[in-house]
Amino acid sequence: MHSTDRLLAAEHTVPAPDPRVLHLLRGGTSVLVDLDAAPAPAIVHWGAALEDSAPATLGSLAVAARAQRVSGGLDATPALTLVPTGAEGWFATPGLEGHREGSGLSIRLALADVQAGEHRASIALADAEAGLAVRVELRIGPSGLFHQRVTVRNTGPTPYTLQSAQPTFPLPWDATEIFDTTGHHLRERSPQRRTLGTGSHVRESRRGRTGADSAILLAAGRPGFGFERGRVHGIHVAWSGNHRVTAERTTTGDALLAGGELLLPGEVVLASGAAYSSPWAIGSWGDGLTELSARFHDEWRARPQHPRRPRPVTLNTWEAVYFDHSLERLTALADAAASVGVERFVLDDGWFEGRRDDTAGLGDWTVDGDVWPEGLHPLADHVHALGMEFGLWVEPEMVNPDSDLARRHPDWILRGRMSLPPSARQQQVLDLSHPEAYAHIAARLHALLDEYPIAYLKWDHNRDLVDAASGPAGSARVHEHTLAVYRLLDELKAAHPGLEIESCASGGARVDLGILDRTDRVWTSDSLDPLERLDNQKYTGVVVPPEMLGMHLTSPVVHSSGRTVSLGLSGAVALFGHFGIEWDLTSLDHARRAEIAEWVALAKRLRPLIASGRVVHVDGTEPGIDVRGMVAAGAASAVFTIVQTATTAAYPPGRIRMPGLDPARTYRLRVLVRDGEDAGQSPLEWAESDTVLTGLQLAEVGVRPPVQRPQQAIVVELTAEN
Repeated sequence: MHSTDRLLAAEHTVPAPDPRVLHLLRGGTSVLVDLDAAPAPAIVHWGAALEDSAPATLGSLAVAARAQRVSGGLDATPALTLVPTGAEGWFATPGLEGHREGSGLSIRLALADVQAGEHRASIALADAEAGLAVRVELRIGPSGLFHQRVTVRNTGPTPYTLQSAQPTFPLPWDATEIFDTTGHHLRERSPQRRTLGTGSHVRESRRGRTGADSAILLAAGRPGFGFERGRVHGIHVAWSGNHRVTAERTTTGDALLAGGELLLPGEVVLASGAAYSSPWAIGSWGDGLTELSARFHDEWRARPQHPRRPRPVTLNTWEAVYFDHSLERLTALADAAASVGVERFVLDDGWFEGRRDDTAGLGDWTVDGDVWPEGLHPLADHVHALGMEFGLWVEPEMVNPDSDLARRHPDWILRGRMSLPPSARQQQVLDLSHPEAYAHIAARLHALLDEYPIAYLKWDHNRDLVDAASGPAGSARVHEHTLAVYRLLDELKAAHPGLEIESCASGGARVDLGILDRTDRVWTSDSLDPLERLDNQKYTGVVVPPEMLGMHLTSPVVHSSGRTVSLGLSGAVALFGHFGIEWDLTSLDHARRAEIAEWVALAKRLRPLIASGRVVHVDGTEPGIDVRGMVAAGAASAVFTIVQTATTAAYPPGRIRMPGLDPARTYRLRVLVRDGEDAGQSPLEWAESDTVLTGLQLAEVGVRPPVQRPQQAIVVELTAEN
């Protein structure tokens, strides 16, 4: 056709009607859905708020996101729909997979219904030929978190085996650097980065729990993004069992994050009319990880069940006494704890029948009469008389083969073969999806909570799930077991108002927002080494608010690493969380206890700030120096710690910044704690004088840090003038 003819044809083309779009807006976040995208609705934008956008421009934005047909490809270039599938031409990771005894693999969903409000929507999709109905729930929380959940219903006449169902989150095309975490026991949530090229980056947990090596956040952003700057999007799967997260770039110009439960073969088989709902996948974004993280913290704190009262300073007895329980020793420890200001005394492992080490007794949740002839009453009463709450360690999901429970009910143990799975800590896992096993454990826990004034359960989970099935040649049970754990936690909380529960799993191997929607804090790691804890706490805190992170003072020689550390370093690192102590205080003299009491008093003074402030991590510090802070809501005050992890290349080191404050306000700086000596140096002038600086000056120019030896720290308070 001649070019003039093409122009004339264009003049007579009838304009296409404006596409129907759904715009969800809240908390500085927009989600724009093209409801007319082919073959099914697609998310056009997730990120910065598109405020004051005229409907016509939003429709045009949806059209502008649609891909052209290209040579060598399908006649309609496949789109990243809400639930992409292979039958619609999507060649990357599908959002939904399943079959009917090996047949009925094809899924092609079309829009059936939309129900929407200002910041939430429910989009119904259906495939009548496949006998499936899918509902995608979209919700933006008050702080701008984007929640998605997929529900799949079998509308066909025969059972449907579900293989996967996971929400998808579109990424900006320039998000080419991935951030996630990995790790192991005593070193959970260590950061790692890599380039996101064409293809998939997949992280899976097949441990039956979240996992010490799990990606607490899978994020992708502009290359070089840090905590302070650089656009970044990330997702978290709020689920405590097996799960999968994926970052992907396709050759057709789409980039995405996806996440959901990792279903084992045959784990979810839907009868006709039955449905499965995926865990919530939660997305956050920001200009830097600090902003992304603040969305998680703000929304979690806004929940009605979030702990409101000041977090009690806690002493846990584990590293003080291990299994060496006696009333005399533990009442002495309680006396020492009360003398330094502890408010909650937690009796750890070793109190129940046959439990003199970790080889026996799990499952027999009755107090050991040989050690405690009067039960736990004398200790609990003594703790209460000292003005402290009483807490107790339990591990309800586990059983030792050397226990009365295992001998009576070997059929309650998760296993897929006649032989038991490989042991870990000399224990196996109970199948709480078994009604009788659930009823037994629930009854024992209720009995303990009814008999004793227990304000707090330290709920441990000391091994991964291996070959977790309903019995020899049985079906997979991780999904049902996880739901049973959730049900048990909810039941205990409902029956015992005010009860608080800590999620502890060999330290930090079950840290996710699924378990944290039902518990009040996590034990961040079994490692109490302050230097190891710096990264662990930093990257756990990307998702979890600081007041829900257990952070304790450690003994001078750290039990997990053997490193010798100062009280000042230990205190500074433990300050920005739920403060506590893991130490045999009876071994200390009066002067040493007085030093600990000072740290406890400081933690109590600062805990309103910890429970409401914004966590700030400072980029660009010299290697060997860690700077982090807690800035009050409204930026009226802040506290920063400067920790020397190693010697620095510069001597004395260059300036460090303190961002996150109000740039227009003036702040007075005061050193609260200085750990150790000045290493033979002259006094640091600003720390010795009346120093006032603006928030802008602190963020952009900064101050000279003190010359410190490795493993020393300083705590600085900033208070706005007027």
